[in-house]
Amino acid sequence: MSGALLTTHGLQAFYGDAQALFGIDFTLAAGELVAIIGANGAGKSTFLKSLTGLVRAPREAIRFRGEPIGGLPPGEIVRRGLALVPEGRRLFPSLSVEENLLMGATAGRPGPWNLQRLYGLFPILAEKRRQPGTSLSGGQQQMVALGRALMSNPDVLLCDELSLGLAPVVIREIYAAMPGITAEGMTVVIVEQDVTMARQVSRRVYCFQEGRVSLEGLSADLTRERIAQAYFGIEAAHA
Repeated sequence: MSGALLTTHGLQAFYGDAQALFGIDFTLAAGELVAIIGANGAGKSTFLKSLTGLVRAPREAIRFRGEPIGGLPPGEIVRRGLALVPEGRRLFPSLSVEENLLMGATAGRPGPWNLQRLYGLFPILAEKRRQPGTSLSGGQQQMVALGRALMSNPDVLLCDELSLGLAPVVIREIYAAMPGITAEGMTVVIVEQDVTMARQVSRRVYCFQEGRVSLEGLSADLTRERIAQAYFGIEAAHA
């Protein structure tokens, strides 16, 4: 894809001697919302961790705005414009909601996201801003984690399992906020096990299977059969 904002080429990743990613080629254009689907252990979270420096990657295997960023320290990658909403939220238990949100602003990047705008997006966080972040419900904690990433004013927002462990009504509420996040052209990658939700919100879908890309295409064009084949790794996965 010409003019890509973020690319990986032949990306491999390891945990010690165990290989988790096997030559991932990935392309993300500015303003896209791309979903990554796949079963547990497919390598989805490892991929996002590699993009953000939490898992070591070869320098040239990841390029952002044409510059190699593989293996850079996580703080440097955030300052360049990539922010991760991690699986499990990972809030600071000793900090209030507002203090957790303000941690995202330490990157010092200019942009439209600040406390006032976040509280407009998620009014419940304004009501609970003085409470410990970990005292909130799971859905509200997810809003804090998402808000913390937005406070860094990223160019690319990486969301790992936004809906994991949440009630359907809460999931809908979280995803209902997405148009407000992408309205000004923010680029988003969502890792999501709910295939239906992933297709609904995204322009393109990548399916990972055992550390490899088993399918990629426009969300509107991929049939349920092709996705099932790629997801479960049966014989037509590369069709």
